[in-house]
Amino acid sequence: MIAFADLLERLVFTPSRNAKIALLRRYFATAPDPDRGWGLAAVTGELGFAAAKPGLIRELAAARTDPVLFEWSYDYVGDLAETVALMWPGRPTNAAPPGLAEVVEALETTPKAELPALVAGWLDASDASVRLAILKLITGGLRVGASARLAKTALAEIAGIEADEVEEVWHGLAPPYAPLFAWIEGRGPRPDPADAPVFRPPMLAHPLEAADIAALDPAQFRAEWKWDGIRVQLVSTPAGRRLYSRGAEDISAAFPEIVEAMDFHAVLDGELLVIRDGQVAPFADLQQRLNRKTVGAKLLREQPAGIRLYDMLFDAHEDVRPLAFDARRARLEEWYGRTRPPRMDLSPLVPFAGLPDLTAIREGARAASIEGLMLKRADSAYVPGRPKGLWWKWKRDPLTIDAVLMYAQRGHGKRSSYYSDYTFGVWREDELVPVGKAYFGFTDQELAFLDRWIRNNTVARFGPVREVAKAMVLEVAFDAAQLSTRHKSGVALRFPRIARIRTDKPAAEADRLETVMALVENKADAAFGHGSGTG
Repeated sequence: MIAFADLLERLVFTPSRNAKIALLRRYFATAPDPDRGWGLAAVTGELGFAAAKPGLIRELAAARTDPVLFEWSYDYVGDLAETVALMWPGRPTNAAPPGLAEVVEALETTPKAELPALVAGWLDASDASVRLAILKLITGGLRVGASARLAKTALAEIAGIEADEVEEVWHGLAPPYAPLFAWIEGRGPRPDPADAPVFRPPMLAHPLEAADIAALDPAQFRAEWKWDGIRVQLVSTPAGRRLYSRGAEDISAAFPEIVEAMDFHAVLDGELLVIRDGQVAPFADLQQRLNRKTVGAKLLREQPAGIRLYDMLFDAHEDVRPLAFDARRARLEEWYGRTRPPRMDLSPLVPFAGLPDLTAIREGARAASIEGLMLKRADSAYVPGRPKGLWWKWKRDPLTIDAVLMYAQRGHGKRSSYYSDYTFGVWREDELVPVGKAYFGFTDQELAFLDRWIRNNTVARFGPVREVAKAMVLEVAFDAAQLSTRHKSGVALRFPRIARIRTDKPAAEADRLETVMALVENKADAAFGHGSGTG
């Protein structure tokens, strides 16, 4: 556990991506089995303990610390595990800190009634660093700036292979990953997922910039709509069915109707959308289905999901990724014509005569509630990652409004000491009503300026949240405005980010709700199952 705690601490204070990979690589190469396997599972988010919850930590802290001092400290630190690790008044013990495998196995098997005494004993036997690691495992929020992809990259570097090769076998494995470590260290064969429904690394597109447009030969490309949903991979094999997000998260449980419709043997690439009355619904409707472990009958009925198919990776056992895009498209169309899976259709190719035609089509995307265009080279194989020059995404230009900062909340990780999450609003008559929340788009210098301004202009506190004087105007960029019952204003912004701090503008001159409501998008005209391609 000491080695794992040291890894977490170093990752927190290491900003460089390459340095983080080096830390992970050293840990995986030197930690013993099964500890390193459980450490890998923790970093990649594969651990979860049903009986151990953050509430357990709060109860332990309440029994050992002054409650007022704890709340003050928690408000300042902004992280439950870190606060308890620093404040824990350990009791004398001769016990050694627990090992990582010991902690994981105990959290999985110990009866709930016995957990408080067990965890308290661990904390008593540990220093602040190890306590923090234990508490992070229990609360399930490492927040050390190391993603699952970084961990897989570190493993790949040990083996001298590409990270995508690790990704290809990942979903056929389980912690503590003994076959995986045997493979990367040359002690065993490559784990064979066989027919297991494993995720394949997706092919991604580069944003199309002005310099790229100038060098583009439109005749070499095919155009598709960039639908306003989420990219997914449908994996259906004789051994099982899975629906994966682009980031390899298994979202099957949230969309059972899609999984039920996957009565075929193939791996497909597509866009997950809410389809209602034959039309693509706004992204806000899809958001109500995301991040759910289960869905009820009411949600299934009111927010029905569908897939618009883009590409084919496997046709039964045949890997068709090496084929050119045109050939894969022909295979997909032929497969779809004979399979006709419910809740799915083909994303249409968009005909165009040249670059001016493409430009005009893209400019009309917002009116059709579509994100923009995808341009794919006709001869491009399906290559994992983001190879430049093969696929381009040409999104519509963002919208902007001037909004007033209303509330600020502490961030997480390296931002836990800063107020970096901002709720902003616009005027409805003489009242400010919130329309969104943003936590990126600004520089470190702008963050420091806003944090200082918030502290000096706080008018009320609600736990980690501060209400501020209604005097700071922020220029907010966003992709779309959508109707929402979650905000008092009745509208929400999609992908808002801070574009500029408007110290030059009085709050009274910020935008009004009528301006934002005028930007609310209508439902797309493209009917599900027909795909006219007219935009």
